[in-house]
Amino acid sequence: MEKINDKKLLDKYIAEFNMDQLFTRDMKPYMELFFYKKNEFIVRDSEKMDYLFFLVNGKTKVFTTLSNGKSLLLCFYQEFKVLGDLEITGSPNAVTNIQVIEDTTCIGLSLEKVKVLLLEDAKFLRFICGSLGDKLYRCSKNSSINLLYSLENRLASYIYTTGERIKDSGGKTKIIFKENMTEIAELLGTSYRHLLRTLNGLCLMGVLIKENERYEVLDEKVLIQLSADLYR
Repeated sequence: MEKINDKKLLDKYIAEFNMDQLFTRDMKPYMELFFYKKNEFIVRDSEKMDYLFFLVNGKTKVFTTLSNGKSLLLCFYQEFKVLGDLEITGSPNAVTNIQVIEDTTCIGLSLEKVKVLLLEDAKFLRFICGSLGDKLYRCSKNSSINLLYSLENRLASYIYTTGERIKDSGGKTKIIFKENMTEIAELLGTSYRHLLRTLNGLCLMGVLIKENERYEVLDEKVLIQLSADLYR
């Protein structure tokens, strides 16, 4: 994590997402800009959160750690999302893991300032209520996804969302997927062997091709159809 001292960039994000409309008072003097590299954690489960974050650029995955030590994917966040709204009025310890899957920028507000300046701000609290309602709906939906959708669908969504976009020599963008398969199997609630069988099935369908230790997407259109907007 790196703190960025760039007032022009901060102002750009505030204007882009109309953040000054979220508060009754001017909160710009208390806002800080943070940059996270791919695979860094914004917060880990049970760690104390010091900031309320607004995700303004990049993409993250959110997963929970279960009592048996295993992890389960909950959703992906991108565009403008609030991180830490659950911790504002309750325990300051995070209830999920949030890991960036591409370089990501967040605007942070100290939770100390939030509790002093914003917990009586009706405008801000209406926004937080909307955010929490959206997360409750998403949590309910994604719990059903983990139970009712096939691994093929869930894996397609994971690959499409987390795959690295790179340009080839001709300037065409392709999606490359290379991750720890044991961890992916755990996140998607399946066995390592079943995950490999499903990846092999996608290769036989012509959706993917395996090259050494990575997979390349050959048919992005079919991958999108299979992913069906899961975990969004």
